[in-house]
Amino acid sequence: MKYRIKIGRTVFANPVLAASGTFGFGLKFPGVANRIGGIVTKGITVEPREGSPLPRIYEFPGGILNSVGLENPGVRRFRKEILPELRRLKCRVIVNIAGFSIDEFIELVDGLDYKRVDGFELNLSCPNVKNGGVTFGQSPRMVERITKAVRKSTNKTLIVKLTGNFIDPLKTAKAAEQGGADAVCLINTLFGMALDESGRHFLGGRTGGISGPCLKPFALFCVERVASKMTIPVIGCGGIMSGMDAIDFLSAGATMVQVGTASLVNPKASLAVWQALGDWCRRHEVKDWEDIVGRTKRQD
Repeated sequence: MKYRIKIGRTVFANPVLAASGTFGFGLKFPGVANRIGGIVTKGITVEPREGSPLPRIYEFPGGILNSVGLENPGVRRFRKEILPELRRLKCRVIVNIAGFSIDEFIELVDGLDYKRVDGFELNLSCPNVKNGGVTFGQSPRMVERITKAVRKSTNKTLIVKLTGNFIDPLKTAKAAEQGGADAVCLINTLFGMALDESGRHFLGGRTGGISGPCLKPFALFCVERVASKMTIPVIGCGGIMSGMDAIDFLSAGATMVQVGTASLVNPKASLAVWQALGDWCRRHEVKDWEDIVGRTKRQD
């Protein structure tokens, strides 16, 4: 069975990606990165960001709450110091970009138009910044405007990462499709808050984003709601910890999956998910990838 997946102009060797923000730039674990479909880098902004004050992580049963705040070196340092190192990786590299205006998204794309960059993931869903991020992703109009502007600036593969926070993801997914996206990714983290024993906010950024296994049921719902009504692929993300989790997302209609929080627990998690997914396909004698993708809807 062939596992190659084509999205936009990019052909991925298999359907498993390491999600943004949980795998760095993939350089510390090339043995993992080179055996999965690809990596999505941590979010890059025009200017460097120190991120949110400490503490940034709160663990609870079923997941974590994070308030990293898009800490990153900025586009110039990324281009000068990190991009040359990414040439050592053999996998596909998608750069997650986070602008705080349409002009910033265009500046990021123009500044990263290099051969080693296979595509971009527009971060329209981060809940850990005061401006942009999820506020863009909650407006179908803004999703379409940003996607359309970026589409005019690049021919590279364009993925739009969307939120499930207080918005019907079908509306924003349709807007991304209308704007020229090659795929949408569902979903990013959900709003959350934690308190300490004194009743104060535990996280330095006060609120954060919920991720981990607890996110999976809602993320699955979003993927199924959107996938059957789109002409572009959906990439499933949210609580994928195992090969069977990946199968569930594919069954719900996702064409590919991203492994996020699991990589914080085990840096080899995305590879383990891919190996388990492949084993499952062989055991069940799956001959055609389309036999899995969207099978839930076909059985209704």
